[in-house]
Amino acid sequence: MTDPLLPAWSEPFTGQDTGGLLRAGRVETIDREWAWGSSTGAGVRVAIIDSGLERGHPALDGRVVESVAVEIVDGEPRVVEDDAGDLFGHGTACGGIILGLAPEVELVSVRVLGSDLRGKGAAFLAGLEWAVERGVQVANLSLSSKSDALFPAFHEVVDQAYFGGVALVSAANNVQGASYPSLFASVFSVAAHAVPDPWWLYYNPAPPVEFGAWGVDVPIAWKDGGRTVATGNSFAAPHICGIVALIVAKHPGLTPFEIKTVLAAVANDPRDLSRG
Repeated sequence: MTDPLLPAWSEPFTGQDTGGLLRAGRVETIDREWAWGSSTGAGVRVAIIDSGLERGHPALDGRVVESVAVEIVDGEPRVVEDDAGDLFGHGTACGGIILGLAPEVELVSVRVLGSDLRGKGAAFLAGLEWAVERGVQVANLSLSSKSDALFPAFHEVVDQAYFGGVALVSAANNVQGASYPSLFASVFSVAAHAVPDPWWLYYNPAPPVEFGAWGVDVPIAWKDGGRTVATGNSFAAPHICGIVALIVAKHPGLTPFEIKTVLAAVANDPRDLSRG
């Protein structure tokens, strides 16, 4: 079809050579065996944008392959190599949860939070941009920014990730209120449930939070080789992140949209309270 009046972007749907842009997406059954059965996460690189990762922690099992930090120099963020490890314990906790589900992923530490678990929104944004441009397949964001000024920039980078095939798993804030990028439709937004099962996930079609995962009284890795128990949406997100990594490893090339559809299809029935 060569109609000069054809609307823009219509070419892939007109029977012309699409360069492989279109593909059949039908499968007979979507269940957990199809989605991630036998997957270990091998070949998938997961960025953890947080307080750092403690490379020597037993829970991380030598899976940290790169560590960077974002410094603010003269008001501008700069990504540098990092050997400080985890300044708080929070990032290591997230990494341990992910590896508990997907033991063969490679972890990339992007440290944007300090020893008080606080950081600049500009550092978070720069770390996220770096991870997306670095080409990780999945990123765990157990943090958020309340900066309205940074709203457009966060929106732009998460859309870049979405269309570039990078799955961003973002914890909702632990207190109600606007925070970014967890409110954006292009991320996998996650909040906590209390079912003590790392594979128990819920799908919520009502915004802003799409997925629920174990985040109440979760046993986690912590600073200085330690362990503790904690509650928060921060610890729900890496459960979804680990499962997403398994799906990506088994089905390379699935888009974030398709992965969300898979998660929704295999989510637990909220009427089933047998594990509650």
